[in-house]
Amino acid sequence: MRDGRTRTEFAARAGAPTGVSFHHFADLDREQAEETLGRFFTPVRVSVPDDRPFRMTSSVLCLGPLTVGDLTFGPATTIDAESVGGYHVSIPLAGEMRSRHSDAYVIARPAHTAAVYRAGASAATWRMAETRELDVKIERTALEDELESMLDRPVQGTIDLAPAMNVAAGPGRTWGELMRLLRDESRDGSGLIYEPLIANRLWRSVLTGLLLAAPHRYSVELSQSARPGPPRAIRHVIDAIQAEPHRPFTVQELAEIGGMSVRSLQEGFRRHVGTTPMSYLQHIRLTRTHQALRQGDLESTTVAAVAHRWGFTHLGRFAQAYRARYGTHPSTTLRAG
Repeated sequence: MRDGRTRTEFAARAGAPTGVSFHHFADLDREQAEETLGRFFTPVRVSVPDDRPFRMTSSVLCLGPLTVGDLTFGPATTIDAESVGGYHVSIPLAGEMRSRHSDAYVIARPAHTAAVYRAGASAATWRMAETRELDVKIERTALEDELESMLDRPVQGTIDLAPAMNVAAGPGRTWGELMRLLRDESRDGSGLIYEPLIANRLWRSVLTGLLLAAPHRYSVELSQSARPGPPRAIRHVIDAIQAEPHRPFTVQELAEIGGMSVRSLQEGFRRHVGTTPMSYLQHIRLTRTHQALRQGDLESTTVAAVAHRWGFTHLGRFAQAYRARYGTHPSTTLRAG
């Protein structure tokens, strides 16, 4: 930044999904704050009472369609947005924030209430001095696509998220803790959040979690049991797993293979297979590794190579799952031949 202000940025290591990066800016003035908030969240107008000196510090994680910002404001601050970009949640960490959005007035406080904003509407917010907050933005199409996947049907228009969310208990508290975890992990460029296999699963969990934690007109439908996927579709998913158990499947990918929602996939596996899709995938992987270890020899085969070949990326967890399944260590199976 100009005028000696500090700035730190780094992107995810090679192979991570596009759009995974971390940005830190210290001691921004009002103009720079507007520029930064507009870049990562939505165009805004920032003002302070009596033209007092302004400062803002921000750390921002960009993770696919998700943006998580840890923002600290020095003086009391007013921020106005003509049109909120995407769906937005503000979780106070210190101080109090008041907002007017979608004809609702919300007082947001730490460990109590978060303010929630719908895509496309205007918003006006007021913060007391020394306020710190987590601001989360989700691209509109991403959240609406996630809702359609969960419902297994199209939805029309924007999602009518309630203007306030309880973050003191229940799903809202859990979702808020997940946001704090992402914030903490984002500051370490070597953390798991920058691993390609983890990043996509994390941001999708955030989207699913918000749809389950924040009230809206689809909440009751989401809370009801899903229609199980039909046996033929479940058989198609099983065939895909058995053909390529080494692939880094996600639940979403398996649901797409079967042509159903994630909830229908999970309910279908529960009803027709008696387990979850990911548990079944691990079962097949363990079976393949067990067969390979029994057929291998000590001179040309290693446990690590066999585990990686069949999709296990963490050797400690693999060994633990193997012992639970077969009652022995994988190296013992290899030595026994």
